[in-house]
Amino acid sequence: MIAGRRSTETFTVWRVAQGLLFVLLVSSAAFVLTRLAPGDDVDAIGANRAVVTAERHRLGLDQPLIVQYGDWLSRLFRLDLGTSLKYQRPVATLVATRAVNTIVLGGLALALATVIGVGAGTLTGARRGGAAASSGVAAASVVLLSLPPLVTSYGLLLIAAVTGWLPVGGFPLGAGSSLARLLDAPRYLVLPALAIVLPLAASLERLQSAAVREALAQPSIRAARARGLGEDRLLWKHAFRLSLAPLLSVYGMIAAAVLSGSFAVEVVMAWPGLGALMYEALTARDLYLVAGCALVVSTLLAISILLADVALRIVDPRREPQA
Repeated sequence: MIAGRRSTETFTVWRVAQGLLFVLLVSSAAFVLTRLAPGDDVDAIGANRAVVTAERHRLGLDQPLIVQYGDWLSRLFRLDLGTSLKYQRPVATLVATRAVNTIVLGGLALALATVIGVGAGTLTGARRGGAAASSGVAAASVVLLSLPPLVTSYGLLLIAAVTGWLPVGGFPLGAGSSLARLLDAPRYLVLPALAIVLPLAASLERLQSAAVREALAQPSIRAARARGLGEDRLLWKHAFRLSLAPLLSVYGMIAAAVLSGSFAVEVVMAWPGLGALMYEALTARDLYLVAGCALVVSTLLAISILLADVALRIVDPRREPQA
C-alpha cells in the first residue's frame, strides 16, 4: 500500500514537471515563431520610417531574437508577461479576462456534453430502449462526429438567423467581458456552447457505448447476472463504474479538444475568449500577447490532463500510472 502510494505521488510530481515543461515549450515556440514572422503591430501605425524605427527601438523590437527571448523569459519567471503592442495594456490583464470567458464556455460545453454523451452511451451500450433507438443514436453520433466545429458553427448561425430565436452576432466585444456580465447575458452562450457540445457529446457517446459493452462482457458482471442481480443495479452500480476507466484515460485529451475546438467557435461567433484574442494577436503580430495566450492555453491543457489522470486513479486505484 505504501509503495503504491509512493508510486502515485512520484507519478504526480513527474506529470506536474512534464506539464510545466510543456507550458514553457509551447509559449516559447509561440514567442519565437511570432518573432520570426514578417511584420508587427508597429508597422501598421502609418507614420514615416523614422517614427517607426524609434518606436521599434523603444519597444526593444530591434534587438536580436536571442536577446528578446532572454528578456521575455526572465520576466516570465517574475510572472510578468509584458505589454501588448496592439492594446498597450498588460498582457496578464488581457489574457486573464479572456481566459475566464473561455473557461465559462468550455466548462459549460464539457459538462453538458459529458452528461448527454455518457448518459446516451451508457443506454446504447446496454441496448436500453431497443435496437432501433440505439441504432438511431449511433447514426446521429456518426453524423455529428463528421462535422468540423466551423461547419457546426455556421449551421447554427444560419438556423438562428432564420428563426430569430437567438442573437446571431455573438456576445458584443465592446460591452465588457467579466464573468458577472456574461452571466447576465446567457442567451449569447447558447449558440457557441451548442457548436461545441454537439460533436463532443457524439464522441463521448461512441466511447462510452463501447466501454459499457466491454464492461457488461466482463466475467464478474456475467457472474453477478447469474446470481440474479437486477439489470438496473448491474448496469449503473457495477458496469458503469468499470466503463469509466477507459473513458477517463482519454478524458484529458477530450478536454484539450474542447479548448482547441472552442477557438474556432469563438472567432466565428464573436465570443470574447482566448481564441478570439489569439486571432487578433496573430493578425497584429503582437509578440507578447501571442506568447501570453499560448502560455495560458497550454496551462489549461496541462491542468486538464493532470486532473483526468487523478480522476482515473480514483475510479480505478489498481491501474498503475504510466509515465
